[in-house]
Amino acid sequence: MKTALTIAGSDSSGGAGIQADLKTFSAHGVYGMSVIVSITAQNTQKVVEVEDLSPKIIGAQLDAVFSDIKVDAVKIGMVSNPGAIGVIAEKLIQYKPKFVVLDPVMVSKSGYDLLKPEARNSLIEKLLPLATVVTPNLFEAERLINKREITTIEGMKEAAKQIYALGPQAVLIKGGHLEGDAIDVFYDGKQFETFEEERIETKNTHGTGCTLSSAIASHLAKGETLQEAIEGAKKYIQGAIRHSLAIGRGSGPTNHFFQWFEK
Repeated sequence: MKTALTIAGSDSSGGAGIQADLKTFSAHGVYGMSVIVSITAQNTQKVVEVEDLSPKIIGAQLDAVFSDIKVDAVKIGMVSNPGAIGVIAEKLIQYKPKFVVLDPVMVSKSGYDLLKPEARNSLIEKLLPLATVVTPNLFEAERLINKREITTIEGMKEAAKQIYALGPQAVLIKGGHLEGDAIDVFYDGKQFETFEEERIETKNTHGTGCTLSSAIASHLAKGETLQEAIEGAKKYIQGAIRHSLAIGRGSGPTNHFFQWFEK
């Protein structure tokens, strides 16, 4: 069985973060492992509180996994402070996993800052150059390159070029916040490619970014090319949103095991 490791924050409501990643790995038949960076108290309505773990225990978790188990792909989600980013970068350089999917989580849907302002530069300088692909949404792309607003596909392409120049092997900018169909823009330094799916009207989209990036990591772990991995992950998140769950009073989670319900 192929393996995937998520390095991210824990979501007590189960819809995003570590919990969403592990569900996604399982749904793809990949053995999931986790390194918890932060613990969040959150639900479908809001993030209440965040407590970061020390760089020491983050590093110890990474050593424990990599020293014992072959890691076929890594997904990085919420990494809120420079200390955490520093030790993660150090361990990735040491252990050299083949694939690293970086989802630069910055702000929750309810508006809570999940990436401390002083950590932005650390993420850009230390983690972006280690990424096989980085998967920002429009807001995160704007923050990465200090661009005021991205409102068009052409704007997404220009932003992808600028983010690529920061060091990752490829960029996938998610266009979920644009109007119309859900169009993502991929750039690998040579060519652009768009991935388009029908927009599904629902408020239950908690954890979509976490789920998409961990789905990409799952497909990469199983030996697919990056474009194949993105295409497969897009189809998966489409199904997960289509069969999303009306759990809680706010933005409910996607359905990571929707295939079971389809059968």
